[in-house]
Amino acid sequence: MDSKDQTAILNAVDAVFDDEVAFLAELCAHPSTRGNEQSAQAFMAAAMAARGLKVDRWQVRVEDIAHLPGFSPVIGNYDDAVNVVGTRHSRTRIGKSLILNGHVDVVPTGPLDMWDSPPFQPRVDDGWMYGRGTGDMKAGLASNLYALDALARIGLAPAADVHLQSVVEEECTGNGALACLQRGYRADAALIPEPFAETLVTAQLGVIWFQVHLKGIPVHVAFAGSGANAIEAALPLIAALHQMEARWNAPSCRHAAYQGHDHALNLNIGRISGGDWTSSVPAWCVFDVRMALFPGQSLDDARREIEAVLHGAAQSHAFLRNNAPEIIYHGFFAEGYALADHKSAAPAIAALQGAHRAVTGADLDRAAITATTDARFFGLYADTPALVYGPRAEAIHGFNERVDLASVRRVTQTTALFIAGWCGLEEL
Repeated sequence: MDSKDQTAILNAVDAVFDDEVAFLAELCAHPSTRGNEQSAQAFMAAAMAARGLKVDRWQVRVEDIAHLPGFSPVIGNYDDAVNVVGTRHSRTRIGKSLILNGHVDVVPTGPLDMWDSPPFQPRVDDGWMYGRGTGDMKAGLASNLYALDALARIGLAPAADVHLQSVVEEECTGNGALACLQRGYRADAALIPEPFAETLVTAQLGVIWFQVHLKGIPVHVAFAGSGANAIEAALPLIAALHQMEARWNAPSCRHAAYQGHDHALNLNIGRISGGDWTSSVPAWCVFDVRMALFPGQSLDDARREIEAVLHGAAQSHAFLRNNAPEIIYHGFFAEGYALADHKSAAPAIAALQGAHRAVTGADLDRAAITATTDARFFGLYADTPALVYGPRAEAIHGFNERVDLASVRRVTQTTALFIAGWCGLEEL
């Protein structure tokens, strides 16, 4: 690609950027929390169809994917889970194919009075767009779409097939991305613009979600000593899990990409409930746990150790000793993924590095993150290098989530140049 084409592509992104910001605001107005993504997906499907992409919209079915590597267990069904993929088929197919992946689901808002403005009424202030999902990761979905728009504006298109994916379930299982693999979508590389500040993610952790169900003996609080308090029984079990967390973070256990992280693996007690009445000793307690693990760490081994830790801690409790905790896995059962371990990733990384430098004038920063993304599905189960690179955002999963619009512009420009360099170009 010569400098004239490069300049034309950058200018084309500038020309469509106001439309991209308006599109992002409209997309973020859809409250696409888990189970409520349908209107946002209809919006994405309509946008793809308007651009002449071949649109595939389908309901994710557990029975189609439950047998596949990478599947995470779910509670309930997927009657409301819809994926959308728009494909642009190349005439010449002289380049390398590409998946542009993003997720449309967002996490709950929390108390609305803790937001400075309504989370699903996006607003722009001082170069930032505020609202739930602006950063994580609807700005990425918009940049994927408008990178293709910028090419089309100057009469060009990728010279290889490109699949634009808008998936659900990323925030709790990743099964939406898995369903795309089951559906047959493959490419020579994948790009996922998650909000990591224009940094290439070199490694990501695995994640396990599980619930611990405890029983107790309910009695009137006046006779509390004769009962068994299920809520208080959770405390030593949680303490034992944190001891396990410390062991897993030991230097001898760390993946090479995380040798500089003293505490990469975080255990979180994300939710707890129990009891029925303030003056009754609680007969039940349920707490939800998120635990991370390193790339290459066995999920099955991790599960066995989690269960051994919980059952071992229960032995110190008079009631739980004979009424073992019940452990239910639901949501993430996800392996870690290291791009550095992917031997065929170098050409894709080089193409992204060149595009990033052309836009920013700087080398591409790289980092191992302490979260997970859908990249693992492509990298581990489809032998597809998965590049995670997206805009700068703040307070994702928090109050007043926001995305830096100047960064979104740069990411869209980088994506357009990456498409041109990776896929090649053909005339529309």
